[in-house]
Amino acid sequence: MQERFPAPEFDSPTGSVFPPPAGRRVYCNRNLRLDQVKAVGFDMDYTLAVYRQAEMDRLSIEATVSKLVDRGYPEELLAMKYRTDFPIRGLLIDRKLGNVLKMDRYRYVKTAYHGFRKLGREERRRAYHTRRLRPGTGRYHWVDTLYSLSEVAVYAAVIEHLEPRTDTLDHDQLFADIRECADLSHQDGSILDAVLDDLPRYVDRDPDLGLLFHKLRSAGKRVFLLTNSGPEYTDAVMSYLLNDALDEYPSWKNYLDYICTFSKKPSFFTDKAPFVDLETQEESREPVRGRVYTGGNIAGLQRALGFAGDEVLYVGDHIYGDVLRAKKESTWRTAMIIQEMDDELRVLREHALSFERSDALDQMRDAVQDELREHQARLKKVERTLNGHESGPQRATWEAKRVRHRRSIDRLRAQLKDLDAERSSLHDVLDEAFHPFWGSVFKAGNEVSSFGSQVEQYAGLYTSRATNLMQYSPMHYFQSPRHRMPHENGNVPGA
Repeated sequence: MQERFPAPEFDSPTGSVFPPPAGRRVYCNRNLRLDQVKAVGFDMDYTLAVYRQAEMDRLSIEATVSKLVDRGYPEELLAMKYRTDFPIRGLLIDRKLGNVLKMDRYRYVKTAYHGFRKLGREERRRAYHTRRLRPGTGRYHWVDTLYSLSEVAVYAAVIEHLEPRTDTLDHDQLFADIRECADLSHQDGSILDAVLDDLPRYVDRDPDLGLLFHKLRSAGKRVFLLTNSGPEYTDAVMSYLLNDALDEYPSWKNYLDYICTFSKKPSFFTDKAPFVDLETQEESREPVRGRVYTGGNIAGLQRALGFAGDEVLYVGDHIYGDVLRAKKESTWRTAMIIQEMDDELRVLREHALSFERSDALDQMRDAVQDELREHQARLKKVERTLNGHESGPQRATWEAKRVRHRRSIDRLRAQLKDLDAERSSLHDVLDEAFHPFWGSVFKAGNEVSSFGSQVEQYAGLYTSRATNLMQYSPMHYFQSPRHRMPHENGNVPGA
C-alpha cells in the first residue's frame, strides 16, 4: 500500500527537492488534482493538534479507572500498571468473549488476545471462523480513533487482573462501564482541563502550520475548521498552535474563512442542524466569514464556501467520523492523518533487507512447491504403472523411478520445512519491529488489515501530519499507483 523505498529524487526548477523524504510524503490512493480543489477543511484534534499519545493515554487511563472504582470496581485497579503499548488503532473488541481482535480485509481474525494472553490458531478458529463474523453488531466495537486506545489498555488489564479472581466477570458490562467512564472523563473536564493547564506537555506545536494555511490562502483556496471540540477548548488549542506564528495573522481565526465547532460529526454530514453564532447565539442556515459557530451541517457550509462536492478537500484523522462519512455522504475529497505512519516508515526503512529476504523466501517457496507438485504427479503416474505391471523386465526401471521421485519429494519437503521455519521466524521479527503485540497497523500477516483496507477505500490521500501538504504545490497532481489484478502480474505461476 505504501512505498517500501523512496523514489529517486530530483531537483525542481525552484531548487527544492522532490519528491519529499518518505516521512514528509503524502501518499495517494486515488488521483487528486489540487488545482481543482477550491476549499480545504481541517479537523482539529489529532489532525492539526498532534497529541503526545503516551501522555494522553496516561491521563485518560487515570481518569477512567478512578470513575470505575467509584462505580464499585476494586480499589486495587488504581495501583495497577496499564500497558499503553498494548493497543493500536484498527482493532475490534469482542464484548461477549472479552477478546481483542485484529482482522485482515476479509474479516479473517489474524491475531487475538484475551487480556494479555494470545489466542492460539484453533481457539481463534472455533470462536470466529466457524460462522460469519459481523463487526457491525452490538457485540463488537471498533477501535478507530487514537482517543480509544486507553480504553483498550484498561479493558485488557482489568480482564487480566480480575478474571482469575472471579468467575462472574461480565465482559460486555465491563466494556460498557469503561466506555461510559471514558466519555464522562472527557465531558466533566477530567481530561480536557488537564490538557489546557499544560498544553506543551500534551500537544506538539507544529511550526509549519501557519505557513501551510498561508500557502493555501495565497493560492486562492478557502480554508475552514470543522471540529467536534467545543469552542472554548478549540480557542485555547488553536491559539497555542497558531498565535504568533506569522506576523500577518494577529489571531488564529484570521487564518480561517469559516470556523465550525461542536459540529457533531458524523451527523454533520447527514443532519440539518443550524449554525449557532457563538457570540450572539443566533441561528442561521449558513456560517458567515470571521465568526465562530457551533453545530451546523454540510449543505449550509457548502453554500457559504461557494464550492461543493469534489472541489472540497477535507483533512481528518477519524476513519469513520471524518473520512468514511465525508466520503459516503458527499463527494468531498478526503485526506487522512495517520500519526502511526512515522513508526511504520521507520521500520520499513530500517528493515529493508529483511523485507527483501521475506519476498525472496516467498518466491523460493513457490518454486519449491511447484517442483514438489511435479514430482508428486510423476510419482502417482509411476505407481499406477507399477500397479498394472506386477512383473516383467520394465518393473525394475519403474521401481527405480519411484525411488528417485520419493527421494526428491522428501528432499523438497525438507526444503519447504526449512523455508517455512525461516519465513515464520522472519515474519515474527518484522511484526515485533512494528508492534510487540499486533505488528503493522496496515497489515495482518501478508494481507492488508481491516484498518489498512478502510484507508485504501475511503482516504484519497494519507500522510503522517497535515503540514506534509506543504511539501507540494497547491496545484500538484497526486496520482495513485496503477492497481494490478493478479492476472496482470505476469505469467509466473502463483504471482
